[in-house]
Amino acid sequence: MLKIIISGPESSGKTYLAENLSKYYKIDYTNEYAREYLNTLDKKYSKEDLLKIAKIQLKNEKENSKNNSLSLLDTDLLTIKIWSDFKYNDCHNWILDKIQEQKNENRFYLLCKPDITWIYDPLRENPNDREELFEIYKKEISKLDHPFYIICGNDRVNQAKKKIDSLIIK
Repeated sequence: MLKIIISGPESSGKTYLAENLSKYYKIDYTNEYAREYLNTLDKKYSKEDLLKIAKIQLKNEKENSKNNSLSLLDTDLLTIKIWSDFKYNDCHNWILDKIQEQKNENRFYLLCKPDITWIYDPLRENPNDREELFEIYKKEISKLDHPFYIICGNDRVNQAKKKIDSLIIK
């Protein structure tokens, strides 16, 4: 099974891309659980909340990947790790261990460059650090030896389709 993970800093078009690719390939995608979780909180989130988010994110990823030759994810545990490191200078070992377990999976990252306008959303925190975070994403994906392709500019959906087609039509 090939897992396509759409990743990158906030407000870089990930969910828009996931929705459009899901329609095009006629498959469901695993959404970013953090949004659902954070919308129910009546307090500021903590590092421990990130662990709770990660556990459900992984559970959802596994459920959505059953019996499919292609799986589409709007984020994964790596995003949670990067955010935890960035915000708290630390990441829970459970998250790190699960990321290591995924090293042998057939994962391909569509890494969204933050070269589109940042749009306000109450859950977004970083309008000014997106380029720095993008470089962290590149570094972290590379360390895991997962292949990736950078999606940039305004024609993101067509870029992603061409890249995914080249992977599944080999």
